[in-house]
Amino acid sequence: MFRQASRLLSRSVSAAASSRSTTNRAFSTEVPSTIDSTFVESWKKVAPNMDPPQTPSSFMKPRPSTASSIPTKLTVNFVLPYASELSGKEVDMVIIPATTGQMGVLPGHVPTIAELKPGIMSVHEGTDIKKYFVSSGFAFLHANSVADIIAVEAVPLENIDASQVQKGLAEFTQKLASATTDLEKAEAQIGVEVHSAMNAALSG
Repeated sequence: MFRQASRLLSRSVSAAASSRSTTNRAFSTEVPSTIDSTFVESWKKVAPNMDPPQTPSSFMKPRPSTASSIPTKLTVNFVLPYASELSGKEVDMVIIPATTGQMGVLPGHVPTIAELKPGIMSVHEGTDIKKYFVSSGFAFLHANSVADIIAVEAVPLENIDASQVQKGLAEFTQKLASATTDLEKAEAQIGVEVHSAMNAALSG
């Protein structure tokens, strides 16, 4: 029975691989925005007095073209849930605190999605360097040298009070030592990690 199952599985994998090799699936943003006439007709039968809803494809914009040569600047969009810190800002480089380590992003960087961890994000524009402490988030690096960085929380490094960071680190360290439930331990551990990262950022 196991041999038969393994043979069937191998056939399925081979067939899938063959299908992928012969058919290239287009990116969602490369699919033209079209109206599904069948859907519209069905909708009119059910709700003739209401306009049919627009589908996600109606709002899609074409994928930005990739330049034939590497541009001299990196375009950065840096947003928070409540504010836009940078919008279309052209810079020389951005260094982000990815979960895999500090990642330097230059114009022409390979397309990547990186998860952010608590740490310093620095924006380099000539001799000017602007530093932010970010709590978490994601960075989307596109082939057209555009970087979209979304953080849950961020603050300019110079706005952080070192004494408050030390105080918070001591409090969360004490909470972690006295925690009795998994929830208390998890909350205290997060507090220790974030305050330790802030402390390291200020010290460095």
